[in-house]
Parts: sequence; structure tokens; C-alpha cells
Amino acid sequence: MICRIKKIFYFPVAFYFRFFAKIRLSYWKPKIIIVTGSSGKTTLLNLIESQIGTKAKYSHHANSSYGIPFNILGLERKTLSLLEWPVLFLLAPLKTFSLKPKEDLYIVEADCDRPEEGKFLATFLKPEVTLWTNSTRTHSMNFDNLVQNNVFKNVEQAIGYEYGYFIEYTSKLIIVNGDSEIIKEQLPRSNVKIVSITIKNLMDYKVALMGTEFKIDKKVFKFNQLLPRETFYSLKMCLDLLKYLKCPVNQSFDKFILPPGRSNRFKGIKNTTIIDSSYNANLDSMKVILDMFDNITAENKWAVLGDMLEQGKSEKEEHEKLADEIAKIKLEKIILMGPRISKYLYPKLITINEKQITKNEKIVKFLNPDEVLNYLKANLNGGELLLFKGARFLEGVIENLLLNKSEAKKLCRREKIWQERRKKFGL
Repeated sequence: MICRIKKIFYFPVAFYFRFFAKIRLSYWKPKIIIVTGSSGKTTLLNLIESQIGTKAKYSHHANSSYGIPFNILGLERKTLSLLEWPVLFLLAPLKTFSLKPKEDLYIVEADCDRPEEGKFLATFLKPEVTLWTNSTRTHSMNFDNLVQNNVFKNVEQAIGYEYGYFIEYTSKLIIVNGDSEIIKEQLPRSNVKIVSITIKNLMDYKVALMGTEFKIDKKVFKFNQLLPRETFYSLKMCLDLLKYLKCPVNQSFDKFILPPGRSNRFKGIKNTTIIDSSYNANLDSMKVILDMFDNITAENKWAVLGDMLEQGKSEKEEHEKLADEIAKIKLEKIILMGPRISKYLYPKLITINEKQITKNEKIVKFLNPDEVLNYLKANLNGGELLLFKGARFLEGVIENLLLNKSEAKKLCRREKIWQERRKKFGL
């Protein structure tokens, strides 16, 4: 019942904040650049910020129909509780005519979690430039009805069409992942200049525990961070945007910071190394991270994988496809956690790995994060390389395995409400 009420009032309430944010934009008048896509948006935003710096304002931690108007108005949800809303409603008109930002460039991360969100944001922001990283099955459950009612043939097409509003309302330049068939289907909706980036632009890719190297158009870019091969699209988009803006390129990208939960590297207990990619998970992002993990040379690699949420009617299919992807790479231990991954993925993975699991319990499954934590503490021998990817509070498991507990602030979901939820799961 509560979820139904939220759906009914989602956009009517969002229009209230958009109304005041639009007034503020009208006298601020920044050049607007949208960064969008199913995944990789925040990484791309941070790549751009590492180059442009304080010359632009960025919509950090705000990419929705509420978050972006809040960001424009200078509003912020701190506790994520219902008690904040009356204050936000009162502050919105008061913030409208406050001192406008000094930056004349506004770089916005924009998402499409539900039908009509792309249109809501695109008609509001009307960007000069749009960068579109990819379009995959994320928040699929919100688009199932459009397929059921024969509005679209499949969920991928429905999601792609919603993202397409951003390019439809872009006035000057569109930079896209040219290897995405879903994106290419939407390009006729625009008549402005389109720059299409393809894998042909990537001449070489190397990843090791110490960092990542890309060779793009004969230039080498080295990062201290662990980055999947597909980050190439974001890196090339950043470079093309800098060219459009006539900004110099710092080839070292030494100011680039990975957002929390995106392949961040930590030292763990018992001389383990933790790769934290716990922010979110869908099939494509799982495949990307597993491929990166497979390319890292290490003796004893363990993967701790959680549910893929909001997959809707494709939930079973997506988890079974993930089983095939996991089976392709060499892992010493596979630890699964969550009701979906246990119900759908585990049986298929057991079948694929039938000859291997009886001897050493290579694959184990649990429902809750505290069970995973207890298993790891009891079974880690030392020196393992641990990958964490998926939902269901894996960041709480990581927090308890950190060698330096002060690094917990670098993990995702630090707000009080998430801390309380983790406690309920024994973390």
C-alpha cells in the first residue's frame, strides 16, 4: 500500500520542487551537460571533475527527479527520514532566489529509475551536451507493465526509450556508446551532432592490483584505481567533452577519485585484499566487474556475490545468465548471498560446477550478510583476494573485515538510516 501511494505521488510532488528549481535555473543560466546511462555515470562524472575542477558545479549524490532539483536549490536530505520533508517543502521557495552559483557550467548526473523520469528531467534541464554511457536492464521491474501492455517489445527497449529523452532535448552535442544497439535505436530522435565511441578506439587494456592502463588513440592513460575495461567509454567521452569545451587535458588524471562501492581497494584482516564493488548490481555491471577480476593475476581469488535487485519478471533469467558468467572465470571460492541468488543462480552454478564442488565446497550460499561475515571470519586463511559485488548490505560485511576501521567512511551507504538497517541484519 505504501509503495503504491509513493508511485501515485512521486511526480506530482517532484513537480513542486522542479517548479522552483526551474525558476532558479532561469536566472542562473548555466551551460548544462548531462551524464546519463544505466551504469558508469558517477565514474564519468568524477573523471570530468578531475579535469575541469572548480570551473563547474556538479550534481554529486543527486541524479533523480528529486535529487537534481534539490541540488539546484541547495537542498539536501541528510537522514533520509520522513521528518525532513516538511522542512524541504518550506525551504524550496526560500532557496529559489538565494545567491546563485558562481559557476556557469553545470554537469548533471541523471538517471531513469522509472517510466517518465527521462522525460521529466530532459524537458526540465534541456542540456547543451549529453553523454550516454550505456542502456541495460536496471530497475527493470518498473518497466514491466510497459511490455505487458505492448507499449514496447521488451524491457531493454522501454528503458532505452526513456533514456532517449535526454538526447531528444539536447541542443548541440551528443556523445554516446556506439557499440550499444539500444542506444543506436534512439539516435534518430535527435538532429544535432553525434559523436559515437566504439571499442575500436581502445588499443590496449591492462589491469593489475596496482592499477589500470588504457591505450586510446595511441595515448596511454594510467590509473592507480582498479577499472573495468568498459570504463574506456567513459574515459573517451570525458576526453571528447574536454575537446568540445576547449579545456586542456591532464593525461595523468591524478585528481580522479573513484566513488564509493565501485571497485575500491582496501586492506582486510588476515592479510587479505578487498575489492569493494558493492554499490549496485545488474547483469551487465556484474559481467564487467567479473571480467576485470578475471584479468587480475592473483593466487587465491574469492568472489562474494549478492542479489541483483529490481529485475522484475526477468529476475530468474538474469540470475541464471549470471551463473554462466561466473562459470567462465577461475575462482577458488564462490560465496553467494540473498534469496534470489540462492533460488535461481545457485542451482544452475552447482550443475555447471558439479565435478568441482563436492571436494572443497567451492560454492556456498547464505541468505543474510551476518552469515557471510561469520563464514569469512572462520574460513579465511590469509592472503585471499576478495571481490564483493551485489546487494543486501555487502558494504556492512566489508566494514567488519577492514584492517583499518577508519576506512569505513570510504564505503557506500553511510547515512544513519542504512546503519540502522545493517544493525537489523546483525552487522
